[in-house]
Amino acid sequence: MAQLWGGRFTKETDKNVYLFNASINFDKRLYKQDIEGSIAHATMLSRQGIISEEEKDSIVKGLNDIRNELENGTLEITEEYEDIHSFVEAKLTERIGDAGKKLHTGRSRNDQVALDMKLYIRNAVDETDSRVKELQGALLKIMEDNLDTYMPGFTHMQKAQPVTLAHHTGAYFEMFIRDRSRLSDIRKRMNTCPLGSGALAGTTYPLDRDFTAEFLGFDAPTGNSMDSVSDRDYIIEYLDALSIIMMHLSRFCEEIICWNSNEYRFVEIDDGFSTGSSIMPQKKNPDIAELVRGKTGRVYGALMGMLTTMKGIPLAYNKDLQEDKEGVFDAIDTVSECLEMFTGMVVTMKFRRDVMEESAKKGFTNATDAADYLVRKGMPFRDAHSVIGRLVLECIDKDKSIEEMSLEELKEISSMFDEDIYEAVSMKTCVERRLTKGAPGHKVMEEAVEAYKKYLAG
Repeated sequence: MAQLWGGRFTKETDKNVYLFNASINFDKRLYKQDIEGSIAHATMLSRQGIISEEEKDSIVKGLNDIRNELENGTLEITEEYEDIHSFVEAKLTERIGDAGKKLHTGRSRNDQVALDMKLYIRNAVDETDSRVKELQGALLKIMEDNLDTYMPGFTHMQKAQPVTLAHHTGAYFEMFIRDRSRLSDIRKRMNTCPLGSGALAGTTYPLDRDFTAEFLGFDAPTGNSMDSVSDRDYIIEYLDALSIIMMHLSRFCEEIICWNSNEYRFVEIDDGFSTGSSIMPQKKNPDIAELVRGKTGRVYGALMGMLTTMKGIPLAYNKDLQEDKEGVFDAIDTVSECLEMFTGMVVTMKFRRDVMEESAKKGFTNATDAADYLVRKGMPFRDAHSVIGRLVLECIDKDKSIEEMSLEELKEISSMFDEDIYEAVSMKTCVERRLTKGAPGHKVMEEAVEAYKKYLAG
């Protein structure tokens, strides 16, 4: 069992305790970040005269060799090491001798792991943002193609007013704008470098923390060494952002699952993103949408787990903080896969435009417009509301939409109805008259699409 701290102890750690304490099985994915941070630290030590230029060159070459061999598979991370930090340092020392032992000068595993996690999460934030942006591109294409695809808008899961598929999809585009804004905020707030904080109280060596921060692409070094090694706020914020992304995906999946049902028939999911039944040959199941919906709880669990882990930890570093990795790694992998699968599903999905429009008509989504028609004729709105309510009851009784009622039938409800009622309650008119900013009218949605294009290009 390779350990970096054996001098204080007179006997080896119990094997089961060692395995319980070790993190190599999951923190091995931090090897790139660990090597990147070590190269920065060695470079700074040399600049400060703490190690020689030759020692620095030997360390940097050794670290680059280890990274290259890990990436091409000629070197394997093994479980005899406690964590990724001890693995990298041990392999380096095996190769370059005493110079490798000097790498840890002025550094603790506490600030080392804090740095590794920040580098890893910073990169993960960028990758998540890229995947969300890719999804937005797919949604924008749906919007462009469906500016005049009429469908019912819903409240309380009841058909409410006519909208367009472009307008409905635009609502999710806006959600993902907010998601990307949150990711951007997290990245800005987390972009300070903990390296050089030591175990908790800094170090007596003349480290140049500004140099290592700049070398690693941070805006500045962290401001307090105790907070530096015990801060995991950025992980919690990131898990929160991932949870909200999953919530948005799950809402969309719920709608797609409904739309895919025999009762709605709004969409047809591509065969490549569907599965069948082992016993019922007619089935075509929306498994991808259901899985994304289901995996949302998994990401929520990672967030709640991290919040619970952090709630009682006194300053500064405690071993509890080792629990900051597995949950967030799983959440990152889950969200990445869900975004990829969901994007593929919506790109290949076919929309039943005729069914959507017919559903809007049969659902009396133009009832408000019929009331507005009477208001324009001079009837007070409350009276018009009551008249159209009676009209809808009559339509239901006769199994007709408002447009299918004859003028004579309409006049029996109110003498104010005339031939122009049919144009007034057509889906096209109902949607086109809604021209306030954010509404589904064609002109407004064209402007929205152009704004979204500029946003994605920015």
